[in-house]
Amino acid sequence: MPRDYSQDTRIVRHSPSTGAGSPDVWGIYDPDTGSIQYICADPETRQAALIDVVLNYDPAHAATSEESLEQVLEIVAGEGLEVAWVLDTHPHADHLMASARLRARTGAPTAIGAKVREIAALWRGFYNTPEAFDPDRDFDRLFADGETFALGNLEMRVMLSPGHTLGSISYICGDAGFVHDTLMHVDVGTSRADFPGGTTEDLWASIQDILALPGETRLFVGHDYGSASRDTPAWEATVAEHRARNPHVKAGTERQTFLDLRAARDATLPLPDRMLAALQINLRGGRLPAPEDDGRSYLKIPLNFF
Repeated sequence: MPRDYSQDTRIVRHSPSTGAGSPDVWGIYDPDTGSIQYICADPETRQAALIDVVLNYDPAHAATSEESLEQVLEIVAGEGLEVAWVLDTHPHADHLMASARLRARTGAPTAIGAKVREIAALWRGFYNTPEAFDPDRDFDRLFADGETFALGNLEMRVMLSPGHTLGSISYICGDAGFVHDTLMHVDVGTSRADFPGGTTEDLWASIQDILALPGETRLFVGHDYGSASRDTPAWEATVAEHRARNPHVKAGTERQTFLDLRAARDATLPLPDRMLAALQINLRGGRLPAPEDDGRSYLKIPLNFF
């Protein structure tokens, strides 16, 4: 049976730069959601991007807190880094994004993929809140497929990677690829594609694009929920390793075999317990809904719908 990591500490691992044009990467494991948060930094200028950082949420009490955010900023300070970007790969269903709070704390701009506009339109309908989400207001940059931007002396490139959501993006920086909810760790397989707007066909195509990167590219995935073969979380493997032994998409895997496997597995998966709270916060860039006349924010949950 997969190991339950829920009681593990917030594990941090450093994946050092491999040379010119290669970033330093820190992965920070969030045990409550199985999410991996990343710091990607230019070794020369110490400019850093924070990727998919978690705002902690307790569903039982509908309470937010900042333990994960604080840990990430402690690493930034301890390593002498300067935050240049606050990035997300997609509007997450399993955790709240810390982007708005990180922007307030660091002054760095927030960014996500431009297709978040389409995701926002989809979820306005699900929540019956036609004016609820405005990504152009709530994010500083909405990246198009193929767009590039600077991280110190390094270049980061945006790769549209739909499937898990219709607007997910990967960030490629030198020999590092932040590929979110496409691949899982190399000994597990791939991520689900059954959320609204996601498709197994798009996920297959996105993964093929990722696995076409150079073999030495370090791929950093968005989650680890455990494996019978390990007693600790894992999130980094090279393109070559995924091509050789990822059980869902290794070299020689037929497209239809993957589509059938993914569809069968997704049919058994429950909705994440934070999803209906997370999407209406994450589609606001991590901001809570505007306070009402009592000073409190409230969530709107569709009943008997999902």
